Amino acid sequence: MQHGQTLTQITCRSLQGLETFLETNHPDLVIVQGDTTTAFAAALAAFYQKIPVGHVEAGLRTDDLFNPYPEEANRRLVSQIAQLHFAPTQLSAENVKRSGVTQGIHQTGNTVIDALLMVAATQPPCPIPGLQWENYRTILATVHRRENWGQPLQDIAQGFLKILNRFPDTALVLPLHRNPTVREPLTQLLGDHPRAFLTEPLDYTALVGAIQRAYLLMTDSGGLQEEAPSLGKPVLVLRDTTERPEAVQAGTAKLIGTDADRMEKTAAELLTNPTLYSQMATAVNPFGDGRASKRIVEIVRQYFGR
Repeated sequence: MQHGQTLTQITCRSLQGLETFLETNHPDLVIVQGDTTTAFAAALAAFYQKIPVGHVEAGLRTDDLFNPYPEEANRRLVSQIAQLHFAPTQLSAENVKRSGVTQGIHQTGNTVIDALLMVAATQPPCPIPGLQWENYRTILATVHRRENWGQPLQDIAQGFLKILNRFPDTALVLPLHRNPTVREPLTQLLGDHPRAFLTEPLDYTALVGAIQRAYLLMTDSGGLQEEAPSLGKPVLVLRDTTERPEAVQAGTAKLIGTDADRMEKTAAELLTNPTLYSQMATAVNPFGDGRASKRIVEIVRQYFGR
């Protein structure tokens, strides 16, 4: 990572590095996961070497090319390159078909649920300096999306402040993205609050431990919309669109945008209404049963005739 790097720089450096790697190692298949710029670059690098591509988490769509940006374009482009499409849900499989793909589409569930359940079974710790989890109803938050940079990020921070000030029994755990564009405004607005715990990014096991201990999540992340419901935690999505409408339809997540007043109002509903909280916490997660990886392995075996 380089400070101030552009999407063009990320793509070019990834393509150049992967070209050397693929020419040296000659893989029979390249599997990419998700919708990051590096996932798209990896698929493109494989295509340039005429290596088949498998796409885990295929078919997620908002149908708004610039929201989220650049992820919506990345995942659409990967769909046109890949030979194997591992879609987490029926809707995502239909989205791949809608993009003109006719073969290699498989509904598998999402591997993120496999990883989550595997780690959660170990009850991993998540020590946050100064925080006693049992003393608060803790909101676990993550914010990093490019479309939320600037004023939306300021609004999100104000929303967190409103919630903390209204509910003295709440605390905020906010792992900070390494990008200064995200980190600096959040630190300026929240860094002095005694119940706002701004941390370095959590490794995966600690993140799972944090989800298990949190009361609810507020995030613009995609993956957490899938992970948190598997552990019985409601998710308030700090975005105007989501490529996971299944979560909203199932009642495990609610799309609330970045307006500070709406953030406070929606969080307050979950903090004051046990029935509403229970409905979201117990809704069935539509993104998988923890066996997606096994299905993908079997599909790959069949693809190579084994």
